[in-house]
Amino acid sequence: MKIDKVETFLVRWGDVSQPAEAAFGAATAVVAVHADGLVGLGEASPMQGGVASLAVIARDMAPALIGGDPLDHAVMLDRLLHKLIKLGPDGIVTGAYAALDIALWDLKGKALRQPIHKLLGGAWRTRIPFYASIGGNAARDVDGVVKTVEARLEAEQPSAIKIRWDGTRSEIDRDIKGDIAKARAVRRLVGDHFPLAFDANNRYSVGAAIRVGRALEELGFIWFEEPVEYYHVKAMGEVAQRLDITVSAGEQSYTLQSVAALIDSGVRMVQPDIVKMGGVTGLMQCAALCHAHGVEFVPHQTQPAIGNAANLHVLSTVMHATKPAELADGWSRSADTFVNAPRPDGGCMVVPDGPGLGLVVDEAMLARRRVAVTG
Repeated sequence: MKIDKVETFLVRWGDVSQPAEAAFGAATAVVAVHADGLVGLGEASPMQGGVASLAVIARDMAPALIGGDPLDHAVMLDRLLHKLIKLGPDGIVTGAYAALDIALWDLKGKALRQPIHKLLGGAWRTRIPFYASIGGNAARDVDGVVKTVEARLEAEQPSAIKIRWDGTRSEIDRDIKGDIAKARAVRRLVGDHFPLAFDANNRYSVGAAIRVGRALEELGFIWFEEPVEYYHVKAMGEVAQRLDITVSAGEQSYTLQSVAALIDSGVRMVQPDIVKMGGVTGLMQCAALCHAHGVEFVPHQTQPAIGNAANLHVLSTVMHATKPAELADGWSRSADTFVNAPRPDGGCMVVPDGPGLGLVVDEAMLARRRVAVTG
C-alpha cells in the first residue's frame, strides 16, 4: 500500500447555510488519509476548532507521508513527531499526531477488513456502558441543573451521570456553597445508589477542592474530576492524597510522560483523550501504564463520531475497565454525516463492527458540511 493523498477539513455542525467561517467554533476537525482507493479518517482535538493541528498536518506532516506505506505508520509518525518536537510535544503537534494515528488505524482496518479492536487483540465486550456527561452547570441555578439532568436521564438512560461546571477558569472558588447545593440536589433526584461524578473543570484552589471533595464524599459521588488547574500537578496530587473520593485528571495530557507525572503525584484515575493522547496507539500505551501502576483508566471523550468510535474500540480491549465511557452533550450533532455513529442503546454504546473504525459516511452530507483547512 502507498499513501497518495492526505486531506484536512472541518465537518461543521448545525445550519450549513451559515458562512463557512462559523464552522471554526463548531465543527469536527478531520484528517483523511488515502491509499490504494481506501480512506482512513482521523480526528484532532477540538480545542480552538482543531484548525491549528490540521494546519500542521497539511503543511508539515502530509508531504512526508505521501508515498509511505500505512502499515508502517508507527515509524512514519514517530519520525514526524521528533522532526517537529520543538513545537511541542504538548498541544498542537501531538493533536495532529493523534489525528493521523486514528486515520492510519482506520485505513489499516479497512485494508485488512477487520475492525480496529480485532487488530488490537480482540474485544472483551462490544457493548460498553456509558455515563451522560452534562456540561454548563456553572451558569445554571439549582433547579436548572436538576431539570437538565432529568432530561438526559429520560432521553438516554445512562449508567451514570457526570455534572460538569465548564465556565471561565479565571473565576476560582466563585461559588463553593452553590456548587455543593447543586451536587446535593442531583443526588436527591437520582437517589442514594445511582453513580454520580463531579467535574470541577479546574475551578478550585487546593483548600476549596478539599472542602468540596469532602461534601462529595458524604453525598456518595464516585469521582471528583480536575478539581484544581490541570497544569499544577503537585496540587492535583495533594488533593488526591487528602481525599477519600477518587480524584481524576488527564484529559489535558498529550504525552505518556505527563500521564506518568499525574500518577506519580498521587492521582489514581487518569482520563486521557484519544484525540490528544497519541490516538489509538497512545491510548493503548496509556492503558498499559495505568495497569502497571494499579491506576484506573477512564478516557475522556466528547467527540460524537470519529473520536468516540476510536475510543470505544480501545475501551473494548481493556480487561480491567472500572467506569463507563463518556457520552457528552451534543452527541447527535454528527449523526447525519456519520450515519452509524455510536449512540445510546439501553445504557450502553455498541462498538462498531465494520472494518477500521466501522463508521459509514453519508458522502453527500459530508460534502455539504465540509470546510477545507490548509497549511
